[in-house]
Amino acid sequence: MKKLRVFISSVQSEFSEERQMLFDYLISDALLGLFFEPFIFEKIPANNHLASTIYLTEVEQCDIYIGLLGKEYGYEDSEGISPTEREFDHAGLLHKTRLIFISHHDSSERNPKEAALIEKAEQLVVRKQISSIQDLKAATYSSLIRYLEETEHIRTAPFDATLNKEATIDDLDADKIQNFVTLSKSKRNFPLSIDSSPKTILTHLNLLKDNCVSNAAILLFGKQPQRFFLASEIRCAHFHGKEITKPIPSYQVYKGDVFQLVDKAVDFVLSKINLEVGTRDEDTHVPVNYEIPRAAVAEAIVNAVAHRDYTSNGSVQIMLFKDRLEIWNPGHLPFGLTPDKLRKPHNSIPANLLLAEPMYLAGYIERMGTGTGDIIRWCKEAGLEKAPEFVQEEIFKTIIWRKNVEETGQVAGQLTGQVTGQVKDDTLECIKRVVWAINDDIKRAEIQEFLGLKRRETVIENYINPAIQQGYIAMKYPNSPNHPQQHYILTVKGKLLKDETGQVAGQLTEQVTGQVRDDTLECIKRVVWAINDDIKRAEIQEFLGLKRRETVIENYINPAIQQGYIAMKYPNSPNHPQQHYILTVKGKLLKDETGQLPEQVTGQVTGQVTDETMEYIQKTVWVIDEDAKRTDIQKLIGLKHRENFIDNYLNPAIQQGYVTMKYPNNLNHPQQRYRLTDKGKSLKENLILKLKKNKQ
Repeated sequence: MKKLRVFISSVQSEFSEERQMLFDYLISDALLGLFFEPFIFEKIPANNHLASTIYLTEVEQCDIYIGLLGKEYGYEDSEGISPTEREFDHAGLLHKTRLIFISHHDSSERNPKEAALIEKAEQLVVRKQISSIQDLKAATYSSLIRYLEETEHIRTAPFDATLNKEATIDDLDADKIQNFVTLSKSKRNFPLSIDSSPKTILTHLNLLKDNCVSNAAILLFGKQPQRFFLASEIRCAHFHGKEITKPIPSYQVYKGDVFQLVDKAVDFVLSKINLEVGTRDEDTHVPVNYEIPRAAVAEAIVNAVAHRDYTSNGSVQIMLFKDRLEIWNPGHLPFGLTPDKLRKPHNSIPANLLLAEPMYLAGYIERMGTGTGDIIRWCKEAGLEKAPEFVQEEIFKTIIWRKNVEETGQVAGQLTGQVTGQVKDDTLECIKRVVWAINDDIKRAEIQEFLGLKRRETVIENYINPAIQQGYIAMKYPNSPNHPQQHYILTVKGKLLKDETGQVAGQLTEQVTGQVRDDTLECIKRVVWAINDDIKRAEIQEFLGLKRRETVIENYINPAIQQGYIAMKYPNSPNHPQQHYILTVKGKLLKDETGQLPEQVTGQVTGQVTDETMEYIQKTVWVIDEDAKRTDIQKLIGLKHRENFIDNYLNPAIQQGYVTMKYPNNLNHPQQRYRLTDKGKSLKENLILKLKKNKQ
């Protein structure tokens, strides 16, 4: 750390002893010497530079100006100004911190100019009167310590308890605080109501004082904790070997509050380590065990987050190797506690007490100092032969040794499937685990519980969504992802992956016949035939020649999604403005297998629409010459209601291929126009010929 420069200014002859004392004291004091580097003119070697130039240059380079004012004014330059006053003014002009100490003499004893300088100083800065050299020493120590505290070079309070000058209560997330209360009430009978105000809750937790929030409050409930503490993140890396190598196969940097950091990091590790799957002999749900117990992983990560040194620029790092898990944190054990003592019962001495208390209330940590002992016990019970290690170097490390991967019966060796060439290894592993979690239909929360994961977002983003997108599972209500009764089911592709009974390519039509009704199967086939690359719902509807949007969704699109033949481009946002539908591998196989369009879907329009609808189409075609606005067509037909015109005239004409839009990908384009297709022009020519014949 660069030391702070202190410029000592006075009339040299009057304060020679005091100047030397301050210089020696600031250098030799055990505490002040760590932070300050003093300057006095007497220590400058002889040179050709003007003394005044040297003085002012040193003032510019200093952080703190100390002025000693007494009886004498000192040497005066051509303008009648002394070096001391020049230095005082220059320090003020540069906004330096100025500490002024004044001798105990009466004003009558002082040089008039010195008295005037003292009066000026009294109006601009806080000054202190001294009566002896010991007074000066004590006053200087007190002032400099206060400066170090105010600039946070030193703190009398722990980091987590220190009030943050840059943050306000608006930087905290009220929803996070309320969720904390709900969780803490269920875990530790937290006394406050969820209806309590954020200020009341924060005050109860000693995280708020005089409307100022503590550092702990930001780390626990901040909207953006890393805006205040850049290094309060977790970096996770997965290496396939036993050493750190580049490029890193999987690397994530997680940000958020301490609860989010722990949950995300735990989920990262669990998604990479082996998962042993039992049988359903005694329960409908498959028993699962991670090779490293989830509790041990979570405890080690929580310890790193709760006990780290937040004044360090280092971050918590989690590295998973082929043979071990290492968790590093920039922190040190308390005095008297050694790595060896961590293996035995010991006192709990949290480095960040105000941070640890809410984490205890939320059920993330215990108070008894049993965490490291629990990690050792859990790993032993899981059959991990090598005991965990705790290492204190320049950082603190927890090392948990893995099983020999060849000895485990993990999911990776049980489920093979055909997605290897389609998704990354990590994603494939997550898909397999979701598939194994599902028996009949199952809720998201049940999948999450099966996998032992804490964060809802992780389950959805890393497990459920990829499994849906790859066609292995489907939503019961695909157009309403947040439906209160939402469940997930295996598709045929998912069942084949789970059972390893054969290849997906094998006679899918026959396999699905026993699972869906014949009419539903026919609808699925037609949807499959409608899709080439990706396609909108309206285009599917137009291809099928159907009028009602609801019919297309309920009887065609939804069954095709549920059975794994098609997928949404945006499965969690059915109403996305750019929503499209694509064929899954299963859908492509079905399309290839059928070989032709089922039941001649592209038959003549007259056989598909009613006479009444055909009449409306003819009227629409009749009034369109070149490009026409919707309002012009409606006016020419003589209709008043926009909805009636669009639903019964314009849309059927478009769906049946007689009319097309100038901007088909932007329905609400301000310059939208409608024009006849070749089919529409042919129909209009026939209508004209028919009219001529009737007139003859």
